[in-house]
Amino acid sequence: MTTIDAGEGVARRSKVELPELTSLPRRILKHPRLMHYNRLAAFVLAVNLVVLSYGLGSGGWWSRNGVDLRALSYAALGNFALAVIIRQQYVVNLLFWLAIRPPTTWPLRARWALAKVYHFGGLHIGGALAGTLWFLALVGGLTHHAIRGLGGGATAGTVAVSYALVALLIGMVVTALPPLRSRFHDLFERTHRFGGWSVLVLFWVQTVLFARAVEQSLTAAPGIWVLAVITFSIALPWLRLRRVPVVIERPSSHVALVHFDHGVTPFAGSSTAVSRSPLLEWHSFANVPTPGRPGFRLTISRSGDWTGSFIDDLPSHVWVKGIATAGVANIETLFTKVVYVATGSGIGPCLPHLLAAQVPSRLVWSARRHRKTYGDALVDEILAVQPDAVLWDTAEHGKPDMVRLAYAAYAEFGAEAVICISNKQLTWQVVHGMERRGIPAYGAIWDS
Repeated sequence: MTTIDAGEGVARRSKVELPELTSLPRRILKHPRLMHYNRLAAFVLAVNLVVLSYGLGSGGWWSRNGVDLRALSYAALGNFALAVIIRQQYVVNLLFWLAIRPPTTWPLRARWALAKVYHFGGLHIGGALAGTLWFLALVGGLTHHAIRGLGGGATAGTVAVSYALVALLIGMVVTALPPLRSRFHDLFERTHRFGGWSVLVLFWVQTVLFARAVEQSLTAAPGIWVLAVITFSIALPWLRLRRVPVVIERPSSHVALVHFDHGVTPFAGSSTAVSRSPLLEWHSFANVPTPGRPGFRLTISRSGDWTGSFIDDLPSHVWVKGIATAGVANIETLFTKVVYVATGSGIGPCLPHLLAAQVPSRLVWSARRHRKTYGDALVDEILAVQPDAVLWDTAEHGKPDMVRLAYAAYAEFGAEAVICISNKQLTWQVVHGMERRGIPAYGAIWDS
């Protein structure tokens, strides 16, 4: 084991010289505001601007004779379908599977970009925003038709349902704004769940009313089939809802190690959503399968009301739904060697990859009294596969400069990429600190 002590090791790594920053244009491209998540959202909005240009021009969606309500409806539904389906668990796993197909012989720059696959949430936010804007345009058109008596499906029922949808959609968009979402996450989650279900029901009602108003067969209405796909996508994880037994170890008041053995052994690097109240809130944690053994584990660390209550009042059963879903660390196979940087319970998402040893890796783990907090068994399990791991005890040495530690391990190990699993602030610090210096780096982006 390589641990950081108060002598030569700490001095050497804490004073390691970081490489020079890359050129200004490349640094600009690596700025967090220009991350791939935002680029994908901007791409979706740009495509919609092209569609809008067509509608304003040769498409003739707006004219003296009225508004092409059907075209606006299709534009809104198409974007909402993208927002929903891109988050479907099977689709997420497919995206990861496709992204990590290339071999490590491909140019690093290509693999660097492909490994950003976990930014797919940008498509979700882009589709949701564009869909809401198109729907506002649709409601404006319906109102115009209703006031002028132009028909075209603008019945009193359709207009009333549409305004109810506007209220729900605006509520969902407002609570999803980053400042509100982080401060009132439970409100955000419940608004999206119950508001989303209500929106889906009202969309069905609106689509049926609209089709009948224009005397169109329901089976011939494209909106019906799009809604059917959206409904199936949303319902599928809930069709796999089940209550399963768990065995829980609590090595300290800070951590619970939750053991599952209900006939499922998920793939390394996936996550499972668990709940004690399935209609109210869900929390996802990295699955930690042990090679050669059935079942898996979750590492739950005290970081809020829900996790604190879970650790203090250990349940005998929990609810799970959906399927195991790929996470950011699954991109490791795109590289010849990687460095894992973890703080505290961030070791959970790293552990399955360390145990599987599919890719040569080096661990840098900063935590408070590793053995006392996480237990001897877990630490020994890590050291058995990572004898050269760098373990920094914050109780003894204080908080480290994780950018320097990450770079020191990256340089010593000859790695191609750094994967950071930590809190939001430190993850951004490490990822941005590495990428500004031309080093591929990855970490969660908290888009949900």
